[in-house]
Amino acid sequence: MPKYEYKVVPAPVKGTKAKGLKSTSERFAQSLMDVMNAEGCNGWEYLRADTLPVEERSGLTGKSTTYQNMLVFRRANKEATPAPVSTMVIQEPAERTPPISVDTPEQLADTLAPRVEAASDPAEGDAPAVGPASLGNRS
Repeated sequence: MPKYEYKVVPAPVKGTKAKGLKSTSERFAQSLMDVMNAEGCNGWEYLRADTLPVEERSGLTGKSTTYQNMLVFRRANKEATPAPVSTMVIQEPAERTPPISVDTPEQLADTLAPRVEAASDPAEGDAPAVGPASLGNRS
C-alpha cells in the first residue's frame, strides 16, 4: 500500500479575468482550474475540497469563527514507495561437469549412449523379460 504526502492550499476566492470569460462562475472555474493544473504539473493529484472553521480575533478581546475553503492534493511519497523487486533468480550450478572431448563419432555415441548391462536369465518364478527381443517377429 503506497504512502502519500498531502498538500493543502486555499481555494481561490475570486475569478480570474480572461478573454471569453464573462460570468462570475466561468471566471471562478478558470481560477480553480489554474490552481489544479499548477499543482498537477508538480505531481500532485487533486483529492477533495474541504470547508474548515478558523477562529479569528475580532477587536481587542473578541473572537469570531470564519470558514475557509481548502483544496487537498496528494502524491505518492517517493521515500516510502519501495522499488520493484525482480523475481527472477539466477543461480550457478552447484557442480560443473567437465567438457567431453571426443575424436570420432563412435566415441561420441559411446559417451552419450546410456549404459546397458546384460540381463541374466530369469530364475524360475520370476516374471519373464518383456521388451523388443521377447516379442519376436509378429507378422
